[in-house]
Amino acid sequence: TIEQGEKKTVLFLCTQNSSRSQMAEGLMRARRGDFYEVFSAGTYPSTVNPYAIKAMSRMVIDISQQYAKGIEEFINREFDYVVTICDNARENCPYFSGGRQILHHSFEDPAVFLQDNK
Repeated sequence: TIEQGEKKTVLFLCTQNSSRSQMAEGLMRARRGDFYEVFSAGTYPSTVNPYAIKAMSRMVIDISQQYAKGIEEFINREFDYVVTICDNARENCPYFSGGRQILHHSFEDPAVFLQDNK
C-alpha cells in the first residue's frame, strides 16, 4: 500500500447522499481504498437508504456506518476528483475550486429499484 498522504482524494456527489454516492463511496473504498481516500456528499442530504446498505452487503461491502453529509462539509477541501453521479447534483453543485478534475456520469436513482426489490 502507499502512504496516506500519497492517496488520491475522491468526492462523489448526488442529491440526497442516500444511495448512489454512498454506494460509490463504499465500493471504491472496498476495491481501491489502498489508492484513494473516498468521500461522498449530497446537495440536499437526507439519510442513508437501508436498501442501499442491504444491496452493498450482498457484495460483502459494509456501508452501515456511513452517514449522509452535505456538500458544505467539503466546500473548502481539495480533491483530486469530484464526481457528480446524478444530473441534479451536477446542476446544483457549487464550484469546487479545490477539485482538480471534475467528472460526471449520471446513474438512475437506485432507491426506487431497491425498494421494489426488497
